[in-house]
Amino acid sequence: MTESANVKVRQLQTPDRGFHSRIHLLRRLPDHAEEHPYALFGVKPLGPLIGAEITGVDLSQPVSAELQKELNRALLEWKVIFFRNQLITSEQQRDFARLWGELETHPFLPPGDTQDVVRFTADENRRGGANNWHTDVTWRLEPALGAVLRLIEVPPYGGDTLWSDTAAAYDNLPDETKERIEGLQAVHDFTHTFGRHMAPDVLAAWQAKLPPAVHPVVRTHPETGRKTLFVNADFTSHIVGLDPEEGEQLLQYLFRQILVPEFQVRFHWEANTVAFWDNRATQHYAVSDYFPHRRVAERVAICGDRPY
Repeated sequence: MTESANVKVRQLQTPDRGFHSRIHLLRRLPDHAEEHPYALFGVKPLGPLIGAEITGVDLSQPVSAELQKELNRALLEWKVIFFRNQLITSEQQRDFARLWGELETHPFLPPGDTQDVVRFTADENRRGGANNWHTDVTWRLEPALGAVLRLIEVPPYGGDTLWSDTAAAYDNLPDETKERIEGLQAVHDFTHTFGRHMAPDVLAAWQAKLPPAVHPVVRTHPETGRKTLFVNADFTSHIVGLDPEEGEQLLQYLFRQILVPEFQVRFHWEANTVAFWDNRATQHYAVSDYFPHRRVAERVAICGDRPY
């Protein structure tokens, strides 16, 4: 056997670890949807798929029904939208979020000074959290529709947030994987995240109030109709009906699908910037790389519906 033949054999035996170049389907809009200009504000895309800055909107001013409708279209089309230079109060942030529905009270996050607003503070005494890919509160029977986050104080560097488009993640799965996960359900539970430091009696009380929720592995977005990948590393514990080892291998494969950079946007914060994301179509990751500097944010979450 020649040396060249030996090389060929070794190449064929090398496992495929996904390092080869792949052509990704970057479909921002649902099939058959038409692109329409926005009449009431400007839009600065941050990429071809997900994330756009909105210009010409002052959130300290009343939002008309017409403006709310067009902002909702931008949210559906871009999945996360950003507003810079917004000098607003917690009450104004809350009232803006309320235009999309009833607001959610989070049982485990520290409250701000305003009802329905939670505050995240990181400094020399507390490192930043949420640095794991997740969709918010999927342990609820009706996870949040979305969230409005406002950065009040920013560190001198770092502290970015990333969002990943879960419809793109689903679109780019191999056909055989789509067939395999069609109709599967997964269990979502707060226990191994928010519950991991609770005393046993406290944890048991919360587990009684908030039992695990079962959701489809692939959900259908209620407004766009697109299929989205609906499992996340923070809250999805296992897949119903699968052998635990097999189910965990499948989950790990699906979790990695969220990590593809082509499906993501990375946003660098400035003080007084607001982000509004569609929790039904995204996962996000808050980068914790700024310790011991201070970062303060406030968030309002909007109640959602039961995934199907």
